[in-house]
Amino acid sequence: MINMFHLYKTYEGTISALTDITLKIDKGEFIFITGASGAGKSTLLKLMFCIERPTQGQIIIAGKNISRFTERDIPLLRRKMGFVFQDFKLLNNKTVFDNIALALRITGVTNREISKKVLKVLTYLGLQHRANFKPLMLSGGEQQRVAIARALAKEPSILLADEPTGNLDPERAMDIINLFNDINAKGTTVIVATHDRALIDKFSKRTIYLEKGKIVN
Repeated sequence: MINMFHLYKTYEGTISALTDITLKIDKGEFIFITGASGAGKSTLLKLMFCIERPTQGQIIIAGKNISRFTERDIPLLRRKMGFVFQDFKLLNNKTVFDNIALALRITGVTNREISKKVLKVLTYLGLQHRANFKPLMLSGGEQQRVAIARALAKEPSILLADEPTGNLDPERAMDIINLFNDINAKGTTVIVATHDRALIDKFSKRTIYLEKGKIVN
């Protein structure tokens, strides 16, 4: 489903974030991407989601070379991809319901379908009683679940998560990875960037190790 060929990412012409990354991720796979801070984990996810573009190389997703996508093409890609950010990126002046609804509205989903999809995903994550709360009224764990709900509402075939447990205690972190495991069991490809070795050791998943922007395993 995802193929990367000789990817390079350089910032300001000299700072090398990724060097010669070649990687294949199969449909329905669950993988961890790990490494120290600055190893290139977040950059790799951002390239897959077209938040950033590679300096060199190709990324093929579902048979399409997204490295050549124009700004007009990117929304079409993201309709079937979800991204969970470490810092949640929730709108604090909007309710939980509206935060999730907005992600659907910009992809052209009708208001009737939005209501159905938002309530469905909130119920799935046990957040239906928080629909009218604003993010700052929630715990860190609940905010992370809202961020996951926003990503899942589009029913993505690929879910990317960048350090999704970085702000959580070990118990809540384990809950989040168990949730991703359940999502993966339903057929979604899950790619999680994390530096948490305890989580990686707990779950028997394929793990990609990055060091200074290179795959070392």
